[in-house]
Amino acid sequence: MTDQPYTTPPTGSWAIVAPVKGKIVGAIALSVISAIAAIAALLAIPPIATELLSTSPDLDQIWVWVAMSAIAVVISFTTKVFAFSTSHLAAFNLEVILRTTLTEHLAKVPLGYITTIGSGAIKKIVQDDVKSLHAFVADSTPLIGRAYTTPVVSLIAMFVADWRLGFVTLAVLPVGMIFIQLALHDYAEKREEYDRANEQINQVVVEFVQGMQVVRTFDDGSSSFARFQRSLDRFTQITREWNEATQTSGRLGTLLFEPLPTLTIVSIVGAWLMLQGTLEFPRLLVFLLLSPRLCGAFKPIFTLSYFINQSNAGAKRIGVVLAEPILPQPGRPKYPQDASVQIKDVSFSYGVREASPQESRPALHRVSIDIPAESVTALVGPSGAGKTTLARLIPRFWDVSNGAIEIGGVDVRDMTSETLMSWVSFVFQDTFLLYDTIRNNIKLGRPNATDAEVEAAAQVAQAHEFILELPDGYDTIAGERGTRLSGGQRQRITIARAILQDNPIIVLDEATAFADPENEALIQQAIASLTTGKTVIVIAHRLPTIRSADQIVVLDQGNVVESGKHDELVSANGLYANLWKRHEEAQNWQLRTRSVEIRNFAPL
Repeated sequence: MTDQPYTTPPTGSWAIVAPVKGKIVGAIALSVISAIAAIAALLAIPPIATELLSTSPDLDQIWVWVAMSAIAVVISFTTKVFAFSTSHLAAFNLEVILRTTLTEHLAKVPLGYITTIGSGAIKKIVQDDVKSLHAFVADSTPLIGRAYTTPVVSLIAMFVADWRLGFVTLAVLPVGMIFIQLALHDYAEKREEYDRANEQINQVVVEFVQGMQVVRTFDDGSSSFARFQRSLDRFTQITREWNEATQTSGRLGTLLFEPLPTLTIVSIVGAWLMLQGTLEFPRLLVFLLLSPRLCGAFKPIFTLSYFINQSNAGAKRIGVVLAEPILPQPGRPKYPQDASVQIKDVSFSYGVREASPQESRPALHRVSIDIPAESVTALVGPSGAGKTTLARLIPRFWDVSNGAIEIGGVDVRDMTSETLMSWVSFVFQDTFLLYDTIRNNIKLGRPNATDAEVEAAAQVAQAHEFILELPDGYDTIAGERGTRLSGGQRQRITIARAILQDNPIIVLDEATAFADPENEALIQQAIASLTTGKTVIVIAHRLPTIRSADQIVVLDQGNVVESGKHDELVSANGLYANLWKRHEEAQNWQLRTRSVEIRNFAPL
């Protein structure tokens, strides 16, 4: 899509369906015509009855009324079909527009927003909430035309036929509305409580399924199933209490909107008026034909309110996403001169949405680092020091609050996103693969790469051999999030992806943090090939892996507290020396623990 369908972020169902407003109006208009034609077909019957009850019926006139009724039936059926066809086409068009708009917008917002909102929420918005709007447009808009046209036209016809029976028919409806209102008392609170209980069940089920390996290893299922049972019992209790509180009034209200009660009352009063000689049968016939339709027309309105409430909730969530500001793009983009990185007096604070209680303070405070081209810089520090935040500011996951980050002398905010992504590759510790072939996962950064280039990148990443052993080689499906591969294999695929992309700057969230010894050696070889001749920024978790770095920057609580080479920092006896000391103690503790285990299990 090239045109923006929304000038401002939509805030409700009617605002969000604006791009297909013409089709919706057309569907409603066709539905109105269908409802009027259906009533017209019924109103042709009383004149036919009048002629048949007369002493000398006019057969020609009867056939005229029959033809008019038949034509009205055809018009009613045809316009109804076209109304639903139009509304469904509008709904499918809206789905395309919304999903395209959402994905295009999400591609332009800061990457940090994507990581903050989470993949589950994005899936719900793009899939489930858009689907709820599809149901609203496809099924509700024709319903609107019929639901409001039928009662109005029917009442007009009935009051023209006989005002007395008109009031009798109308008197039944307010009583039904009173019972319906009693049934809907505290609906919002009850619905919220019901939804919370339902969400709790979903959460427990998803948690159980996603953590199946852990559950089966440490639990026989009784504990986790007990949590599910408690959630289910709570949901059942809420549903039962809600049903008990509303079933009497709800059933009475629904009963009064059924055709039979109104038809019975109209028949009794109409028969009495005929016996009094003040009402003719053809006029009574109007009420016998239209009063059931009048009552039946009100029931869809209640269904309509459910669709509207559901679609409003989805529209609100979609509107929140579309209201998220996009990442500003420069009017006159610039291009870096080299692969050096300069971090100049950078401060950064997470927004209210992103911030956790621990992040109420600034995540970074006046950080300055000079990273020469083709050098290796390691970022170290305790948990929460700001290492990952700083690394993610370079490819503009967020924009800095103060200061500037430059690549080759150019502020990253003066580069287009395409240019920036062609200079910086980010290898995450948490690997992610698409549900696609191994080949396409490697080609993610360069979709036009040849098969030979893909295989060459895989060979450098130490992945080629294990890929060939897979059932379909490079055409093997990786599975959801790459679950058909081991952790080390997934990591080598992501490194192959970065090698193929061949960007000058590599931001590396230490990839071997959770690897087994065999995979760690292969991953280290792959990383060595990836980083040759590159500017490398490493978020270090294992201090021995960055001893030979050109510079080590030590962060603590968002501040740079030390920088230098390994030996210099150890000699300085500061925070880095303390971290290194803890590392050595941990290594010694492992050795002592292992020796104790050997002594304990040695044969006597």
